[in-house]
Amino acid sequence: MTPLQRYIAEEIATDHVDGLLSRREAMRRLALLGVSAAAATSLIAACSKDKATTEATGTTSASAPPPTTASAPAGPPPGMDKAVATTPITWAGPNGELQGAWAAAAQPRGGVLVIHENKGLNDWVRSVAARLAGAGYSALAIDLLSEEGGTATFSDPAEATAALGKTPPERFVADLRSGLDELARRVPDQKLAVIGFCFGGGLTWRLLAAGEPRIAAAVPFYGPAPDNPDFAGSKQAAVLGFYGELDDRVTSTKPVVQQALDKAGMVNELIVMPGADHAFFNDTGPRYNPTAATDAYRRLLAWFDTHLG
Repeated sequence: MTPLQRYIAEEIATDHVDGLLSRREAMRRLALLGVSAAAATSLIAACSKDKATTEATGTTSASAPPPTTASAPAGPPPGMDKAVATTPITWAGPNGELQGAWAAAAQPRGGVLVIHENKGLNDWVRSVAARLAGAGYSALAIDLLSEEGGTATFSDPAEATAALGKTPPERFVADLRSGLDELARRVPDQKLAVIGFCFGGGLTWRLLAAGEPRIAAAVPFYGPAPDNPDFAGSKQAAVLGFYGELDDRVTSTKPVVQQALDKAGMVNELIVMPGADHAFFNDTGPRYNPTAATDAYRRLLAWFDTHLG
């Protein structure tokens, strides 16, 4: 398995352990990813053991969470009141046509490349781009399944996830660089940022590790750290990272990126959101935490105001 493939497999197993997927569905999704029945059984058992250990000790590997005063909103997720419409676009990528959703700010103060979760480019990801544009930052949400025909061609979301898991990470990095090219063309003379969620958060770290001097700010949400990251090639990027206190699987990788960021001399702030789990920002998912999402969105816009606007 590639590291990203293993990450997705662990996420499927964790969803089952947390009661979000039946065992049968988890085994089906793991099989689509190329995991044998024996390996899937072992993985689920290991995730069950990890969860039992964490619950028994009452601890996670997360550092002490920072204070927060945000309160949960009643109604739509943060930023939806100012969201703008998105438009489907295509452009020439390194291996063929790439697809995305474009949201243009009225008076852009920067451009943001949005990297989706392991479900591909869906309506929720488009809503993130729409909210950022409404806040003054033109946004491009890229579809990393473009070379497979686009996320919309998959009738089974699990097959879309499996396709992402089987794709070499190097292709994603090349496509993301092309997304930055397109973003720079649409918002000339503006600073650029990258934001990613879950799988996309992991790719945000990978793009930084690949060396990308055009990134002025990066905001990975609960993204797993790459092996032995070296961010020296992207040392100009100011990084704001979010983790969930209850998301031990990903939050346990925080010290690795913290050390690499500090070694590269990069401006950074890594925040563990109290009481939040993995995918706490996704208001369409079962782990959505409106208090943490509201606080994170406020911090995100403040970060962009400082490093882009």
